[in-house]
Amino acid sequence: MPSPLPVADADLAQALIPLARRAGDAILDIYRGDFEVLEKADTSPVTAADHAAEAIILEGLKGLTPDIPIVAEEEMAAGRLPELGEGAFWLVDPLDGTKEFIKRRDSFTVNIGLVDATPAGHLPRLGVVLAPALDLLYVGHGPGTARLISGGAERPIACRQPPAEGLTVLASRSHGDPTELDRFLAPYKVAEIINAGSSLKFCRLAEGVGDLYPRLGPTSEWDTAAAHAVLMAAGGSVTTLDGKPFTYGKGPTFLNPPFVAKAYYQPTMRGTHRRLV
Repeated sequence: MPSPLPVADADLAQALIPLARRAGDAILDIYRGDFEVLEKADTSPVTAADHAAEAIILEGLKGLTPDIPIVAEEEMAAGRLPELGEGAFWLVDPLDGTKEFIKRRDSFTVNIGLVDATPAGHLPRLGVVLAPALDLLYVGHGPGTARLISGGAERPIACRQPPAEGLTVLASRSHGDPTELDRFLAPYKVAEIINAGSSLKFCRLAEGVGDLYPRLGPTSEWDTAAAHAVLMAAGGSVTTLDGKPFTYGKGPTFLNPPFVAKAYYQPTMRGTHRRLV
């Protein structure tokens, strides 16, 4: 059974919006100036923006849900893993797309996701994804609740049916093997491949501007949970490559297997594709 929460899912998701925005503002303050790039033990980059945003989110979540454990990227990098029970826990990536951030590309995101126990395993319950430099904020907390807030306006979003000319595929700009991706896509009719960074790839599917996002390399659970929740709320799905549920709580590493995120569609005949950079 899902874990009891102190407030309704809709209210909790709403409370996450100003929290994500505060973290986004802290990131932008650093993004607009000069900043140092450091290297973590796993050789991945980290900046002051990662740490500043995470501190804001951790404080906010502890105030909102003091009894729900939080697994956060920089806390994990420092060896601080909370004790998790059988119920809900937060997954936080304060700055997904650090490489995009360093290269002054605006598609980095703030990710706050809640996963909870289901008969199929721990799955996303709600999530907020903010791209602060693009003024795009995505929210989802159950079927039919996905929405996009931008420019002071809010609108519902949903996955689309695939266009007749073929699928639009979202692919990682900084990770992955193009040859392996081409091999995976061989059975499908693909109109175009759009390279993008961070969790925005899930959100573009949820928004109805893409159809398929295969990730054939490793990711961590905090990279995907929030955007997975948004995509599910918009009518999409994420599975392992063999079609099994894409679940969370895979401690102590919290590493994900390869996966495919998609809007609902029927695979079509094999076709050619072109790559957009």
